[in-house]
Amino acid sequence: MPTSDEAAGQPETATDLHVPAPRARTGKERGSVMRDVAKLAGVSHQTVSRVINEHPNVRAETRERVLAAMRSLNYRRNLAARTLATRESHTLGIVGFETTLFGPESMLYGIESAARAAGYLVSVATVRDLSHQPVLEAVDRLVQHGVDGIIAIAPKPAVTTALTHAPAGIPCVAVGGDKQAGFPTVRVDNSAGAGLVTQHLLDLGHATVHHVAGPLDWPEAQARVDGWRRTLYAAGAVVPPVTAGWWDAAAGYEQGRRLAEDPTVTAVFCANDRIALGVLRAMHESGRRVPDDVSVAGFDDMPDSGYFLPPLTTVHQDFAELGRRALSLLLRHMAVPDGDAPPEDVVVAPRMTPRVSAAPPRP
Repeated sequence: MPTSDEAAGQPETATDLHVPAPRARTGKERGSVMRDVAKLAGVSHQTVSRVINEHPNVRAETRERVLAAMRSLNYRRNLAARTLATRESHTLGIVGFETTLFGPESMLYGIESAARAAGYLVSVATVRDLSHQPVLEAVDRLVQHGVDGIIAIAPKPAVTTALTHAPAGIPCVAVGGDKQAGFPTVRVDNSAGAGLVTQHLLDLGHATVHHVAGPLDWPEAQARVDGWRRTLYAAGAVVPPVTAGWWDAAAGYEQGRRLAEDPTVTAVFCANDRIALGVLRAMHESGRRVPDDVSVAGFDDMPDSGYFLPPLTTVHQDFAELGRRALSLLLRHMAVPDGDAPPEDVVVAPRMTPRVSAAPPRP
């Protein structure tokens, strides 16, 4: 039953509530319960429940009274009881992998931020090896923790394959990599991004663009090769051989030294910014000035890329938007009973970030 104050519809403000200072509790003293909060706040048990469950039909003043009482009594809602009652843990699982690569790290941060902003707890299981069995074991660990759904950073197809073996009733979404037939995915359009930067270099007047690729068994790297190659074909430009390596500056340095020996090379597109950093050093050591002699561009737009010497032209990936889209897609699938939602492929568009490292070729 509502109190007389609630029944009369009188405004309730936080200043009406006398909140005693928190006091030490002994082990014998019973913990605060929801009815204690209701009594201190001068509201009904049902009103406290509405505030805890974030019901919209609670006046702001009343909500503040209840929250003040909860803080005073050091009240914490019983998440275990809530899970038993609703069969939902309000916890999402994320499968990541142990890496210092900027893209996957940023994906993890973007997904975590989106989930927490939406009021979900997050449980992360990381793997060292992006193969089927380690990923499947990570999924099993998350399921044992009672997660409501799983988002996996999936730059390689083995991750998505492992997700298809998740227990029935656990919705899963893959982020990164490439489109997976029959499975919900969220990804940056890597091919389009590569096309943007390649076209930018062509528009500056370069006859062609060389490409230093990432590992070609990664769909992201292959998609960037495809976008670069398709853009050159469309422009009628010569398509140079692809040189591939790992995603780091050492690989870029090795390939950059080889490219620096060829005087016909005037523009280089690198599969990520760390590769571009290695190419920049190789060009400098070889006496080839950037951008006077050679234009260099990357992909990712790391926070430090604008501080390279010279500042790096690159392709920006919106990892925060990627996280929001992944969460939205997972929640849609969680809301559909028995996993009957059709698979979706959500694509986030990249954008160009022109800087000093790319310029027209010398006459």
